[in-house]
Amino acid sequence: MQRVVLITGASQGMGRATALYLAKNNFLVYAGTRTPHKLSDIKHPNIKPIKLDITNSENIKQVTNSIKKIDILINNAGYGLVSTVENMDEKQMYDQFNINVFGVLRVCKAVIPMMRKQQSGIIINISSFLGKIGLPLLTFYNSSKYAVEGITDSLRYELRDFNIRVHSILPGFFDTNFARDNLVTNPKTFDKNSPYSSIVSNLAPTIIKQINHGNDAIEVAKIIEQIIENQNFPSHATIGDKARKFIPMKKELSDEDFERRVREYYNL
Repeated sequence: MQRVVLITGASQGMGRATALYLAKNNFLVYAGTRTPHKLSDIKHPNIKPIKLDITNSENIKQVTNSIKKIDILINNAGYGLVSTVENMDEKQMYDQFNINVFGVLRVCKAVIPMMRKQQSGIIINISSFLGKIGLPLLTFYNSSKYAVEGITDSLRYELRDFNIRVHSILPGFFDTNFARDNLVTNPKTFDKNSPYSSIVSNLAPTIIKQINHGNDAIEVAKIIEQIIENQNFPSHATIGDKARKFIPMKKELSDEDFERRVREYYNL
């Protein structure tokens, strides 16, 4: 029987690559996005573009009710806020968590009852290696991804008795138009007279360059397929050059030594 996938944030980047890859491998993919017209160029019978706003519980309920069966949920939608805490705009702060954290919880809440009744299911949360390490200017994005890691770890306990697997993927920097389309910057932080101008001038260009020259999104799609097919796949998957560099280093070093290494690497 054909397995059914619901993926959020499917119009671009990792979401789009994963939707297309799974469709080509005979999964039926409901490609959820606020902008389904961006998928109009994909003519594949296994991809069903669907309008999905993960900030709207009623819309999520309507979408999930319209799908008779969901075997795999991929929580992929997200973006990054670049701002210091001092310059924080409260709406920007809320919006960051509303998408990256509350959106994950809303969609899980809607899908879990279906999977529980089926006594089967897989939930894959797209996190980030920045869900394990901190970087300046990305405090809000970092903390939202730390929260996704907490959600993943806790849900594994909650859903184990119902034969529902829960995993997270922690990508490094990937070339997915993220720096061009999915970074929101606080103008006060980037003002040339900001007290944080030295950090901004050192770090921001480096991060953007690393994202734009990062790994190919198809790598994420392939590891998602591996998670689906392997019942014994580890709870967390690290993928991409930066993730493979920093996460093992974080485990090996003291917090102080790790921070020193990060400062040296990014000239902070």
